[in-house]
Amino acid sequence: MPHRFYDSNSHNVNHDMALVDYFRAGIGHRAFILTPSYPFMFIGEIVSLTEDQVRLLVETTHFAPLENRTWVIHIDNIEVFYIEFPGEPRIPELNDMA
Repeated sequence: MPHRFYDSNSHNVNHDMALVDYFRAGIGHRAFILTPSYPFMFIGEIVSLTEDQVRLLVETTHFAPLENRTWVIHIDNIEVFYIEFPGEPRIPELNDMA
């Protein structure tokens, strides 16, 4: 039995704030982000954070015309992510030349 009561709304707020803080710490680092809607995958540098929206300078996605531009991604739309911090595993370079 849980020793502390919380409702689902306060849990969601704490969860969202933790994600915002984590992405804020990742500003200036590369990130890999998957979303449930097109274009689905982004790899690039986190350039800033505005409230709960990540600005990502996209270097790679699966549709080349969408690369090399800044995308704004709402944290609620992120399904999976990885931020490349120093000393952690690196995100591989992806290209069509393989």
